[in-house]
Amino acid sequence: MVSRVRVWLNRTYAENVFFMDQLRRNPSDRAVDVHATHGDVDSPVLAAADTADLEPEGLSPAAYVEYALDQCRRRGIDVFVPRLHQAAIVAHRADFAAAGTALLAPPPEAVAVFHDKVIAYEAVQAIGVPVPPWWRIRTASELVAAVEALEAGGHKACFKPASGAGGVGFRMITRAPFSLAQLSGFPSPYVQLDRVVEALEQAEEQVDWLVMPRLEQPEVSVDCLTGPDNLIRLAVGRTKNGRRRGFTLQEQWLEPARRIAEGFGLHYLSNIQFRMLGDVPVLMDVNTRPAGGLHQLSLCGVNAPWAAVQLALGEDPGEIVPPFLGQDYAVVSGPRPLGAVPLTVQRAEETEALLPAVPAPAGSVEVGQAAQALPL
Repeated sequence: MVSRVRVWLNRTYAENVFFMDQLRRNPSDRAVDVHATHGDVDSPVLAAADTADLEPEGLSPAAYVEYALDQCRRRGIDVFVPRLHQAAIVAHRADFAAAGTALLAPPPEAVAVFHDKVIAYEAVQAIGVPVPPWWRIRTASELVAAVEALEAGGHKACFKPASGAGGVGFRMITRAPFSLAQLSGFPSPYVQLDRVVEALEQAEEQVDWLVMPRLEQPEVSVDCLTGPDNLIRLAVGRTKNGRRRGFTLQEQWLEPARRIAEGFGLHYLSNIQFRMLGDVPVLMDVNTRPAGGLHQLSLCGVNAPWAAVQLALGEDPGEIVPPFLGQDYAVVSGPRPLGAVPLTVQRAEETEALLPAVPAPAGSVEVGQAAQALPL
């Protein structure tokens, strides 16, 4: 009898409820239990999981590793998909292996390269993958100099943290004065240069930002599955151009993604993003974790989460080629049930584990969902 597989996702994105769904609907017809932990009692991943725990707040990376090891031992975790404190966790891969848990994450060296975008751009450029021009800035004067250099080349400037994920902190620079135009419609990602300069001059600490040209669409996110032998098993591009989404197997996107994933040992699931600088595709970002939109590959007949778990368990799925490319689609919102915990519960009172995770029929949350997603 084939044993049940226990998979843990820690403090992951709400959209990964679909990651969990795909694990359970795997083509191997293998029984899968999903364990989830989060710091937010109303995260839909807690309700979607078979078992769930609230994570303690304020743990250092080292303390979180001890917490994670305890979770793996107590819950009998076979495969751990770490997002929070990934760098600290992968540095203790041997400890997790001793606990009987395989980490579905790259080795420490690969995680370190792509934690800092400047180091990442320099490393990727060295293997021949085009990157946009960039300036690392910490002061107002450095910001102004970078913006002026970009504008002199005919570009619009933007900035983002040198380390970070998910578009947090991304802003586009404008020289247009603040006016009522900025107060109509939805909030804009544009910020006035003079206001950013003023904020930097008044700040007590330096920032660590990357200033670069605003890149154009299409945006192509290549989802990769790479083995511990540094060989790609799967690479599919997801395209984004305004509302329209689609898929591509064009080599102008896949070839540089393969070069990065295999060259830097991005084992298991990674997501490598490109945009256009003029007529040249350039690297935008590299995520050493599964993308939130990974489940959208179900529209191509591919169950990437399960293939990754197989690989982590030593059951090599071999090369995976999508049997077809799904039609273009849009991303919409849909309700997901929440756990049976009142919203009025104060964090100080949240001391009990949510076990098992039982959906509350009356509760729901909006999460991104691919239209017409195929169950796999």
